[in-house]
Amino acid sequence: MIKYHYGSLRLRNYNYSSPGAYFITICSYQRRFILGNIIHSEMFLNKFGVIVKDEWLKTTQLRKNVKLDEYIIMPNHFHGVIILEDINNQKDTASRVLTQESFGKPISGSVPSIIRSFKSAVTRQINLLSYPHKIIVWQNNCYEHTIRSEDELNTIREYIQNNPLRWEYDRDNPKGKPDKKEEKFWKDFT
Repeated sequence: MIKYHYGSLRLRNYNYSSPGAYFITICSYQRRFILGNIIHSEMFLNKFGVIVKDEWLKTTQLRKNVKLDEYIIMPNHFHGVIILEDINNQKDTASRVLTQESFGKPISGSVPSIIRSFKSAVTRQINLLSYPHKIIVWQNNCYEHTIRSEDELNTIREYIQNNPLRWEYDRDNPKGKPDKKEEKFWKDFT
């Protein structure tokens, strides 16, 4: 089995509350198939997958500066594009650099903070549903990529849309065999 590292690729001095688009991948704990199944290249959510969907869609209700773009819930992972809008008129580069916050401590409204809240809400809801059994839902970290251009955004959107169709090549599918297209995508965005 091929192992992939989704460690944080965060830039040390980048403010992840800056306006922009971000590509997120979150894997289930031990990449277990707990969110649904792919049948004939179509994703069918189970009750846990529906919780993930509902909690993701709540993100915009909880945060005024957040817009959700393309997303997909797969049997053992989630991909999404989150867009942080400029609500404080941050137009210059200086606003993107943190000067007081130490690395690893996310600030309110930042991508890490949003993802942490999302993962926590999903875990809480799933554990309410599975009570008295506690389930570890997510891996500790997630993958984040700051989208730098419209071309990157479109490539990521296409990848997300086609993820169920290309499940046999998905690197997060234990039975999958990543092809050159899959390998190129992850090489370009890691």
